[in-house]
Amino acid sequence: MKNFKIIAILLLSSFITLSCSSDDKPIDNVLDNTERGAILRTTHLAGTYNFFDTNDSFFKFEIGVEAQDLENGELVKEIRLYQSFKDNTDDGVDNSKPEVLVKTVEKPNLTTSANGFPEFNTTVLLSEALALNGLSSGQFFGGDQFVYRFELELNDGRVFSTAVGGTVSGGSFFSSPFQYTVNIKCVPITPFAGTYELKLVDIYGDGWDGAFITVTVDGVSTDYTASGGGTNHTIVVPATATSLDFKYTPGSFEGEHKYKIIFSDGTNTIEAAADGPAPTPGTIFLNICL
Repeated sequence: MKNFKIIAILLLSSFITLSCSSDDKPIDNVLDNTERGAILRTTHLAGTYNFFDTNDSFFKFEIGVEAQDLENGELVKEIRLYQSFKDNTDDGVDNSKPEVLVKTVEKPNLTTSANGFPEFNTTVLLSEALALNGLSSGQFFGGDQFVYRFELELNDGRVFSTAVGGTVSGGSFFSSPFQYTVNIKCVPITPFAGTYELKLVDIYGDGWDGAFITVTVDGVSTDYTASGGGTNHTIVVPATATSLDFKYTPGSFEGEHKYKIIFSDGTNTIEAAADGPAPTPGTIFLNICL
């Protein structure tokens, strides 16, 4: 039986060798008849809006994409950016808006990226996004979304984007989605009075290994951490408070750390923030839509 297996393996190897040496290689036929396209690689991205300040330059949609094709961007004719609005507020009125054109940039007006490719950069504030879709106060709220979609047109007339209409879907092993969703959050400009419960969890069960959350109320800072499998802390913020900040400082074994911040004003209870495992270091931005 063992000799039979050896002979079978040798025959199979010979068949594979002969198949690979044949002039009629299927993979060559596929490659020869495959039409190559183009992508828009994301070079940088910031995408969150703040309901409480439509002109906030920190919370914005800011993006850079570079065009890559078979000739290092020489085949590019222009790049177009579109925007639509999704009304996710359950109030009986649907203020969703279809796509509108935000901007068209032709090849001569594109900048050159650090990699030497044509690059498209733009920033859209919430106030500008609202104006583009003709939205006014009362027609948008926290939880609603703007969707931005790119189209890349080549000199031969082919258009690459998400799978919309007659366009061709683009993509690659790195970030080239052609479409980006920007959420509207409710990040308080001044503190909401009430209780903030910190639910700190360690998945492994041995505490936060040096990590902690710093809560600063009117300039007075207190550090909170987790022991064992988790610890809850409650912070009471009075109506007289004028500033409130949360900050996460990492420690060791970050993959074990998780947290939630639950806000309550006595009437409403809201998950204001959550992150982890491996929470993002730095300022924690709350999302409190009342």
